[in-house]
Amino acid sequence: MPSRKKTVMFASAFLTCVCSFVIICVVLATQHWMSSDVKFSGSNSSITVSLTYGLFSGTCGQFVDAGLMISEKNFQVADNLSNTDVKSMIVVVIVILVLSLLTSLLSSGFTCMNTVSNPYQTFLGPIGVYTWNSLSGIFVLIAMILFPVSIEEKGLSTELARGCFPTAQTHVKSEHTYGYSYWIMLLIIFLNITSIIVIYFYDHARYSKKKEQERPIQNAPKDVILF
Repeated sequence: MPSRKKTVMFASAFLTCVCSFVIICVVLATQHWMSSDVKFSGSNSSITVSLTYGLFSGTCGQFVDAGLMISEKNFQVADNLSNTDVKSMIVVVIVILVLSLLTSLLSSGFTCMNTVSNPYQTFLGPIGVYTWNSLSGIFVLIAMILFPVSIEEKGLSTELARGCFPTAQTHVKSEHTYGYSYWIMLLIIFLNITSIIVIYFYDHARYSKKKEQERPIQNAPKDVILF
């Protein structure tokens, strides 16, 4: 049976892993990744398309110069994208977050197992926890980098606005605001780092205690050793 200290430390890491898993689910499920105002100019007037969307769905509204909303509707991100590069980028972000979800689940399982058993010398021990938490954090970081690239370099919001209102003509400018669904991914990275730190401190303390137990024979007087 594991010691009380080990149980407490790994239980704490288990809670952080579960929280990370839940937040990744929230990130995937919510549509508050981005709010954009995309302005188009026409021959007689200009319109602004206001969008709020996530990885799968969103809402869009069309405004004329006076600020009067003409129409508002819901949309599916994949259906509104005609540009293959932009669609591929979104698919990559989704796949990466699903991988992060799976590694977070594995990390939760490993930490839970270590609260009730002692698989020190195998991958099921601290090494496995380090690995899965690190991968989960790295996947989330990559997603946080790729999504702004799809906005700034690939024109994701502009593509979605044209998909909502095909009559939109010349793109003038866009204003973007990242929503909470995007920013809470920083919390996922923080939770993964916290899990690694908790397990590291436990593993380091266990290693130091083991060395202390081996030291008495090394520090014993020579006459005692000879005897």
